[in-house]
Amino acid sequence: MAEGDESLNTIYQHRFDVAQRARKLAVWKVLCDRFFSRYITKQDVVLDVGAGFCEFINNVQAARRIAVDANPDLARFAAPGVETMCCRAENIASLPAECVDVAFTSNFLEHLSDKRTVEAVLVDVHRVLKPNGRLIVMGPNIRVLPGAYWDYFDHHIPLTERSLEEVLHLHGYKTLLSLPRFLPYTIKGRLPARPWLVRMYLAFSPITFRLWGRQFFVLAQKLDSQPHGRIANCF
Repeated sequence: MAEGDESLNTIYQHRFDVAQRARKLAVWKVLCDRFFSRYITKQDVVLDVGAGFCEFINNVQAARRIAVDANPDLARFAAPGVETMCCRAENIASLPAECVDVAFTSNFLEHLSDKRTVEAVLVDVHRVLKPNGRLIVMGPNIRVLPGAYWDYFDHHIPLTERSLEEVLHLHGYKTLLSLPRFLPYTIKGRLPARPWLVRMYLAFSPITFRLWGRQFFVLAQKLDSQPHGRIANCF
């Protein structure tokens, strides 16, 4: 949830019932074990930006795990050992500079109110990443979801992997890997909805990505000690 107010909380609770949230958690366990573990070591400090129900951060294996979200119920969803920070993602001031190895965000940036806020999040994440630290971003690709993207009332910022790469470059990141098609749009679709389907989906990539992928995946690396984009000096 991008803003953390009561209306967004209500929307998200309505969007996924208890059974669907349990299925999402099981799906994310497979994703973390079979895919995201390629980019994260057990010695890393991992930051989940816009953690929501903590499906990613609860399942990733790392030395230190930190979840950030404006939802006041965040701590209730976090697993034991996961540190929680209830705050806006563009102002994680309580984290010191260069303390995070890997930052992750999934289906979050599109919920932010405007593009300047997206940039502000990327600037603050850049600050807390260690030199050569990595940022993983997932989100719906508007290029392959022109209509269905707007089915969700709290979607504000349409993005593609290309527009994301551009703003990342603007703020001191280098793109290492960019997939325009990665996962399907939602678990409410037919594929993948269950752990065994997720395992098959990943095993037969990139064919499955091309057929059913509607979300982009971008892996970037911090380059500069200081972002150099147009809003970097506004904070």
